[in-house]
Parts: sequence; C-alpha cells; structure tokens
Amino acid sequence: MYRKYIKRIIDIIVSICVLIALSPILIIASLLLFFLNEGAGIFFSQERPGYKGKPFKIVKFKTMNERKGADGKLLPDKQRITKFGAFMRNSSLDELPQFWNVLKGDMSLIGPRPLLMEYLPLYSAEQMRRHDVRPGISGWAQCHGRNNLSWTEKFKLDVWYVDHVSFLTDCSIVWTTIKHVIKTDDIDNSQSDLFTIECFNGKN
Repeated sequence: MYRKYIKRIIDIIVSICVLIALSPILIIASLLLFFLNEGAGIFFSQERPGYKGKPFKIVKFKTMNERKGADGKLLPDKQRITKFGAFMRNSSLDELPQFWNVLKGDMSLIGPRPLLMEYLPLYSAEQMRRHDVRPGISGWAQCHGRNNLSWTEKFKLDVWYVDHVSFLTDCSIVWTTIKHVIKTDDIDNSQSDLFTIECFNGKN
C-alpha cells in the first residue's frame, strides 16, 4: 500500500508545500544566479534515467559558468564552478528545483539518485534493479557515505532500498539527510554528483 499509493501522495503534498514555502528562496537564488553566472543561465537541465530507465529531464540550479579554453571547449567543471555556485552545492540549495521533478512524477523525495544515461548499458542485472523505483532527491546511499562510497557500494545500497521501501525507512532517510545537509557531511566543498568520483565504467 505504501509503496504503490501512499509514497506518491506524500511526494505530491510535500513537494507542493516545499515549493510554496521556499518560493522566496527560489526567487532570490534565481536572481542571484542571473547576475552572478556570467550569462550562463539559471537552471541546469540534463536527461537522466527514471523509473524503469525511462529518460526524464532533471532540473537543478546552475552552478557553473560557460567559460571555454583556447581550444573553444568548455573548461573542466572544477574551473567553471562559481563561488556562489559552490555555496549552493555545499548547502544543497542547487537541488531545490528537483521538487518540481517530484511534483511531476519524474522523481520521488526518496530513492536512488538518478545518474547518467550512458551508464545504463554498463549495469549488471542486479544493479539495474535500482530503477525499479523512482529516483529520489535523497536516498539510502546518500545517508551512508555519499561521495566517499565506491560505485559498487552505492549500487548495493540502492538495491537494498528497492527491497526495503517503507514509510519508516523513508523517514529515517529524510532525518539523516537533514542532518547531513546541516553538517555538510561527506561532501567535497567543490563537488556534487556531476564530479563526485571517477565515472562508472561497469567495473568499479
């Protein structure tokens, strides 16, 4: 009952409440990014795999500029993140637009983090099971190490969550996530899931 119906109802109610309650922060952050991102825009959108691997567009606040090197190519991510962007990531404020993804049904409040589309062919059958639930803003793996975990460890935790979805599990993840955000635990000051550890190659 919870997994099939109640979880989605909670997602809708909470995402509406958060978007309304935090609308002043969303507006202020948008204005600051408009003026501080050097014309790079306010939002970052990228195709990610959702439930059953179906693609959707994830939305975040944009934290990097569009500076390019002499060869005309974008500079490495770490060189393009702005000071305000680093603050947004450290405080997890860049994730707030994802509540719109939750409201739309692309994501859930809790679930495995949506990774990159190019990883899909590299998953084992067991790892692919992480897509048997909607991806989440936070998840079991984020509560147990986040950037400090290997890909193998992350996927094991993601699959564990798929097999243990419950109201109490989700409440535990929400509480742990709040504590981690406040303490900025397990987060490199200039990193997010765009460049956490090395890219997944199907082996690590």
